[in-house]
Amino acid sequence: MAEGKYGKYFFKNPIMQGKFCPRLIFFSRQHEEVGEKNFSVLWNCITEPFLMVNDPHAHDFDQFLHFYGANSLDITDFDAEVEMSLGEEGEKHIITEPTVLHIPKDTIHCPLNFKVVNKPVIFMNVALTPQYVMGPPGAPPPKP
Repeated sequence: MAEGKYGKYFFKNPIMQGKFCPRLIFFSRQHEEVGEKNFSVLWNCITEPFLMVNDPHAHDFDQFLHFYGANSLDITDFDAEVEMSLGEEGEKHIITEPTVLHIPKDTIHCPLNFKVVNKPVIFMNVALTPQYVMGPPGAPPPKP
């Protein structure tokens, strides 16, 4: 039970198992205390090469993809190569340093491929939607 006047604003342990280790997932839609906000965050630690998403797709919301080193004392310690394609033409970009990528709504993106991972990388997807869903319209949402 939430304690105090503001206790309802603390969402503790929004963790689920990820591919490599526990991951943080928060969808504003799942918490009525937040109200109608358009915010989702998915936080992952990538420890080895991994094709995260193969199929190009677009969303009806903006996204901000964050890539940085997993050393919390020095997030600039980035030793990886991440390939991301954007646009209908599949323009490829290679990420080799801490980066935030803004993907405007309706922009085709992916594949997203962590091609080289010499040191763990933090990948965080901040999506301006109350519940991030990848897949065809009407697909069931992922479970937190």
